[in-house]
Amino acid sequence: MPAASDDGPAKGPPFRFYGRRRGKPPSPRQQRLLDELLPRLTPDPGNLPDGPLWLEIGSGGGEHLTAQAARNPDITLIGCEPFLEGAAKTLSVIETDGLDNIRLQADDARPFLEGMPAHCIDRAFILFPDPWPKLRHHKRRIVSNENLDRLARIIKPGAPLRIATDHMDYARWILSHMLAHPGFEWTAERADDWRLPPADHVETRYERKARDKGDLPLFFDFRRRT
Repeated sequence: MPAASDDGPAKGPPFRFYGRRRGKPPSPRQQRLLDELLPRLTPDPGNLPDGPLWLEIGSGGGEHLTAQAARNPDITLIGCEPFLEGAAKTLSVIETDGLDNIRLQADDARPFLEGMPAHCIDRAFILFPDPWPKLRHHKRRIVSNENLDRLARIIKPGAPLRIATDHMDYARWILSHMLAHPGFEWTAERADDWRLPPADHVETRYERKARDKGDLPLFFDFRRRT
C-alpha cells in the first residue's frame, strides 16, 4: 500500500461512501438554518481557522461534535456529514447553545480532505460509520486504503484518530486496514482500551441504539506515526 504524500491523492472520489442525503422534509426552522447558517459555517479547506483543529467524519446529528465543542471552547471542530437531516440537527444545537467553534461540511468529506493542507489536524474521529454489511458494498466503507492515505496526510504526526463501531465484521475490517497502514499505530495496551468507552467519549444516538439492541460498541484509538 503506498504511503500518503503531502501532495494528496491524485484522483477524486469514484463513488459515494454514504447512502441517501435527504430524509424527511426539514422543519421551517431547519430549512432556515440550512439556507442561512450552514453557508456561514461551511469551511474553506484551503483557509482553515487558526489554532487547534479537530475533525469528525460522519458527525451525524452532532451529539458528539457539539458536546466536544462545548467542552473545548478553544478548539475548532470540523464536522463532515452528508446527510442533511443530521446537518440540520447539528445546526439547531449550534444556534441554541451559541457554539462558535464548529464548522460544518454538509457533503462528501473526500474532496474536502484533499483540499486541506498537510498536517493540519490535531485530532480526528470516525464514530459508528455505516458498516455497509453486504459484500458488494464493502468498497463504500469509509475505512479504506485511499481514505486512510487522505487522513495520514492531514493528521499531524503523533496526533490521535479514534474509530468506533458496533459491527463486529467492520471491527475486524478496521483493524486489518489500520494495522496494515504505514501511517498509523494502534495505542491499545489491554482489552479494556477498546472494549470500554474512553474517558473523554461522548455517547451518540447510534451508540445508544446499538446498546439497546445488545450490541457491544468497540473503540479503537490510533496515533499518526511520526
